[in-house]
Amino acid sequence: MPERITIRRWLFRLLKLPPRLVYAIGLGAGYGRFVLLLTTKGRRTGQPRVTPLQYEQVNGEFVVASARGALADWYRNVVADPRVEVRVRRSRFSGTADPCSDAERIADFLELRLERHPRMVGRMLRLRGVPVDPTRADLESYASRLTMVTITSQHGPHDGHP
Repeated sequence: MPERITIRRWLFRLLKLPPRLVYAIGLGAGYGRFVLLLTTKGRRTGQPRVTPLQYEQVNGEFVVASARGALADWYRNVVADPRVEVRVRRSRFSGTADPCSDAERIADFLELRLERHPRMVGRMLRLRGVPVDPTRADLESYASRLTMVTITSQHGPHDGHP
C-alpha cells in the first residue's frame, strides 16, 4: 500500500528542492558555506535519499543536527545504515555517520554554532523557545530533544574548507 504523505511531510520535502537545485546548477560553492547535501540509503526502500542540512566543520569532520530529533527520516536512515555520501561546496565524499543523542555533546555543538553564527543560530533557537542569551542549562534542556551526527570521510579528515 502506498505511503500516505501528510501536508507537513510534503512541505518538508518541498523545502529540500531549492538547495538541491543550487547544487545541481553548479552554485554549491557559495551556498555550501552553510548547507551540505547528505545522501543516505532509505531504511525501507534502499533508495538514495538526499537531504540538505546545515553543518559545521569541526576537526576535519562534518557535524549536522536534527531539529526533529530521532524522528527525522534522514537520521533514522543513518541509524539503519551509517554509510553516507556528502556533497559540500565543490567536494563529494563517502563517509561514515556517527549518530549521537547525548544532550551535553549536542549543547557543545549548539555553543559552537552560536559562536560562529550568532545572529542566524540565535534566531533559530529563539524560534524554538530558547532564551535570547541562553545559559548552558537552557542549551542542554533544548538539546535533550535533538540528535546529531558526526560524519567522517572514508579518505581521512578534510583540512580547511573542502
